[in-house]
Amino acid sequence: STDGGGNLSLDSIPMGLPMSDPSAWATAMNNLGMAPMGMTGQPLLPDFDPALGMMTGIPPINPMMPGLGIVPPPIPPDMPAVKEIIHCKSCTLFPPNPHLPPPATRERPPGCKTVFVGGLPENGTEQIIMEVFEQCGEVIAIRKSKKNFCHIRFAEEFMVDKALYLSGYRIRLGSSTDKKDTGRLHVDFAQARDDLYEWECKQRMLAREERHRRRLAEERFRPPSPPPVVHYSDHECSVVAEKLKDDTKFSEAIQTLLTWIERGEVNRRTANNFYSMIQSANSHIRRLVNEKAAHEKEMEEAKEKFKLALSGILVQFEQIVAVYHSASKQKAWDHFTKAQRKNISVWCKQAEEIRNIHNDELMGIRREEEMEMSDEEIEDPSEMKETEESALVSQVEALKEENDSLRWQLDAYRNEVELLKQEQGKASRDEDTTKEQQMKLLQQALQGMQKHLLKVQEEYKKREVELEKVKEDKLKIETLLENLKEQESSMSRVCACSQEKECPVEKTLSNSPVKSEREVLLVGIISTFLHVHPFGASIEYICSYLQRLDSKICTAEVEVLMTRLQNTFRQELSGVGASLEKRWKFCGFDGLKMT
Repeated sequence: STDGGGNLSLDSIPMGLPMSDPSAWATAMNNLGMAPMGMTGQPLLPDFDPALGMMTGIPPINPMMPGLGIVPPPIPPDMPAVKEIIHCKSCTLFPPNPHLPPPATRERPPGCKTVFVGGLPENGTEQIIMEVFEQCGEVIAIRKSKKNFCHIRFAEEFMVDKALYLSGYRIRLGSSTDKKDTGRLHVDFAQARDDLYEWECKQRMLAREERHRRRLAEERFRPPSPPPVVHYSDHECSVVAEKLKDDTKFSEAIQTLLTWIERGEVNRRTANNFYSMIQSANSHIRRLVNEKAAHEKEMEEAKEKFKLALSGILVQFEQIVAVYHSASKQKAWDHFTKAQRKNISVWCKQAEEIRNIHNDELMGIRREEEMEMSDEEIEDPSEMKETEESALVSQVEALKEENDSLRWQLDAYRNEVELLKQEQGKASRDEDTTKEQQMKLLQQALQGMQKHLLKVQEEYKKREVELEKVKEDKLKIETLLENLKEQESSMSRVCACSQEKECPVEKTLSNSPVKSEREVLLVGIISTFLHVHPFGASIEYICSYLQRLDSKICTAEVEVLMTRLQNTFRQELSGVGASLEKRWKFCGFDGLKMT
């Protein structure tokens, strides 16, 4: 029975060590997420719900296997750790004091599947180690040392967490009390090359999968490639020629035309077709120029609208600032509180700053417009001539290019005529009439090309004559400019002579006692100061007042200036004996009558 099995296990414990009661045994197994069962396999708690266990996601352990694999998992720190006595077939594990801090461990290496186990009994064997730690999971290898420690490698990483749960347990072999049969287990992470290699392989595999997934995502979001350009044929040529005449399909058709030309589809047979398509493309230039002009007009209208709106905003800002300034006057200012005055002053500063920024922006726009207008109005006639000259030069170059192209076409027609002559001798008599007609047509075309070439040459000569005339006009304008410069120099000499005549008047003015504008300012300030002091003032008192305005003024300079102006300032002695003092007085009103 269940009770009998429990009694047998209690009697088999040596030295009368207390065995956990059935409720404690059930608590330990409940912490493992297992159905609490006795030694005979019968359930201790019939109403146990396995879904309430703590070890969710870990396969259950059969309690009837040898050693009763009771290895709880790591318990969260916010829950009390309840460790119970663990009975194995050849040994017994006693839990550590629950009040002691948990055993310290090193930092977990990446992909760790190996643990270090220290504190083993001296008489412990690999079978005993296997018996204790195989409850944590599949053990792959055990490397035991002669110094009471070993390394155990598990099959999976989560098994290492189960093994760390046994750290701090006291182990006793059988019922022996010998020191060699006891020890305190210390389980910690171990660093192994095999674990690191497997972890790196796994990481590389994950990286490959991630790259593959990213490549698939990029291919999914990559824009589709443009449709291929069709090969040249007479039918496709006619289709593209029609598209070139349509404004909506022009961009697609011009791309096809460009691709055909770059592929080398132009030859003697298809040259006329390509020329007509190029001519159709050239006809769109006027449309594009008109569209550009329309957009420029819209931009100018938008600029005018923006300028008007900005000027209206500035007017409103001026009105707001005027309100602030009127509120800052004493009539209204005295009735506001300190907080209201502070807010009004802050608002006034902000409004003035924003107004100044907008005003600068508007002035900049107007300055740019004035610059553009001045550039358009003030144009030198020589520059106009230069632009006309450059236009003529460009026209002459265009005529040269057209002349060269006509020559090349003429050479091509001549080659075709020679080929036709050679083929005419070889052909039969029936084809003579058709060849003669072709010859006549080619000769007529050749004559027309020669006439056109003569016309182009005549136009070229006319352009050269016009270019020479422009150069002569330019030389005339340069001579006129030199004559104007000479006239300006003569006028400047006349002005210099008139200035020399006016010099005696300035010399007479230079004989006055006041020699500079600074001295005039000093005389005015000193006169105002002495007019306020009718009884006079000493030179030190006057200089102390002047030095508040300008620290560079010295006493000697002021005294020399006042002595030169005897009709404006007069020095008198006042006082008796030790209190004798020199005082300066203002006598300008009397001096005006004397002079």
